[in-house]
Amino acid sequence: MSRVALVTGGSRGIGLGIAKKLAEEGFNLAINGVREEASVREALEELKGFGVRVEYLQGNIASSEDREAIISGMIAKFGKIDVLVNNAGVAPRTRSDIFDITEDDFDHLMNINQKGTFFLTQAIAKWMAELKVATPDSEISIINVTSISATVASKTRASYCMSKASLAMLSQVLAVKMAEFNIPVYEIRPGVIETDMIEKVRETYHQGVKNGMTLEPRMGVPEDIGKVVATLVRGDLPYSTGQVICVDGGMTIARM
Repeated sequence: MSRVALVTGGSRGIGLGIAKKLAEEGFNLAINGVREEASVREALEELKGFGVRVEYLQGNIASSEDREAIISGMIAKFGKIDVLVNNAGVAPRTRSDIFDITEDDFDHLMNINQKGTFFLTQAIAKWMAELKVATPDSEISIINVTSISATVASKTRASYCMSKASLAMLSQVLAVKMAEFNIPVYEIRPGVIETDMIEKVRETYHQGVKNGMTLEPRMGVPEDIGKVVATLVRGDLPYSTGQVICVDGGMTIARM
């Protein structure tokens, strides 16, 4: 029986790169996103081209009602979940100095990146624990896609950095809890990846790469993150629950 993965924010960018690699691994996919299904049909059809089942579960993880709908959709359409990839997230609506961030902008970002991810994961982790008890041989895991911003401070993206630091700790706490059920938890920290999220500052990052910001002389691509996820779900990194994998071209290595 094919394994099933839920990828939040899986219809574009890093999430789509992850979904493609999971499809290559033979996973049936539940793709979550906030856009109408018609607007993501091209991505869904591309994933179906790998010969796997693909279902779209529309919803904003910041909404408790939408989170419930996502989970009920998983139960109705698949009846199980083997891998949860927490990838959904937003950038700040405006890059503001830490002195100028508004409460409304702070809440918007935190409700999605932090609160929504936490409560969706809480509910699914409980379900995963029940599934693992019922089927001990099942290969179940949780993968949190955070960011190097979990540890790299930016004064114009304070709330974003704070949200990613929070998810880094969630990964650690989850790893401790889910070890009771022999379910590993991993954290992937992408660096600067070529997606629409960086559109407004793309040239700045390109110039940074030219000036040695990364050790590998290029920006990352979604496929890079997808390959790491594939490695994890294959079990090619055993005995490693709670580990953090930086996919950043060496950007965060301290140098002198």
